[in-house]
Parts: sequence; structure tokens; C-alpha cells
Amino acid sequence: MPARPAATQTVTLRDIRPEDVPTVVRFVHELADYEREPESCLLTGEQLHTALFGEHPAVFGHVAEVDGTVAGTALWFVTFSTWTGVHGMHLEDLYVSPSHRRLGLARALLARLATTCVERGWARLEWAVLDWNTPALDFYATLSSRPQDGWTTHRVDGDALGALAALDR
Repeated sequence: MPARPAATQTVTLRDIRPEDVPTVVRFVHELADYEREPESCLLTGEQLHTALFGEHPAVFGHVAEVDGTVAGTALWFVTFSTWTGVHGMHLEDLYVSPSHRRLGLARALLARLATTCVERGWARLEWAVLDWNTPALDFYATLSSRPQDGWTTHRVDGDALGALAALDR
């Protein structure tokens, strides 16, 4: 069972604010480092600020604070299932700073995202996890999440994305 915050600690979950962007960007880079791809993480504060707070936000997020310090984040975007005809949520990043782990913050952030889905009538909350990330896989199993066997994620990026776009001419 995860440790709980000491009686003197106050945990707050809230939407990301503009002043949180530098911390959240740092968390995303720390996550990329943990996932063994720090060179692939190019996110800047300006990019995240625009994605979250620009004219047409396409990314949303929450933070977990412990005694007023941002200690974790969940970044997500809206999906749509043509099979169910209902929206859903894709969790892009879930991260809790190492000094604040085992306080139940990741579970609390996921519960908040689930609440958002339920309140909005959305059908699902989904995310991807690296096959080797046993701690995360074990944690997610405690939430009754199920791996989606039979599906393989595909990606087109970099030069291959440009080449595919060139076929549209």
C-alpha cells in the first residue's frame, strides 16, 4: 500500500495554470530521461503553453501539489471512438517527482481523470506504457486497467512523415 501524506502535508489536485508550465516541462524531460530517450524530448515551455492555453487548446492537464509545491502532473487529450460514438481521454504523460512518490499522487491524478471522463459521459481513459516499465505495469494493474492485446501502435514521424505528406500532392 502506498504511503500517505503526513498529517501536516496538504495535497491538492487542480488544473494546470500558466505558471506551472516550467515545472511541467521539467517533469516531461525527467520522464523522457527515465524512459531512456532524453534526446527525443524537444518540448519547450512556449510549446506547452500554446498547447494548453492558446486559442485552440488541444492538450489539457492537471497537477498534484504537496504543501503548495507542484509534485506531479497528468497531461491528456480528447479522443473519439467511431465504434462507440463517444469521446474518451488519452493520457499522454503521468509523472510524479521522485521526492513525492508513494504518497498516492499518481492514483489521485488518475482518479481525477476518470472523474472527468465520467462527468463528461466519455467512454474510456487510456494510455500507453513501455513493455519494460514493470513498476508502472504493476501499478496500473492495481487499477483494474487492461492491456489492449492484439493492437500495435504505429507511428510516422521525421522524414517518413514528410514523405507521406508528399504523397498528398
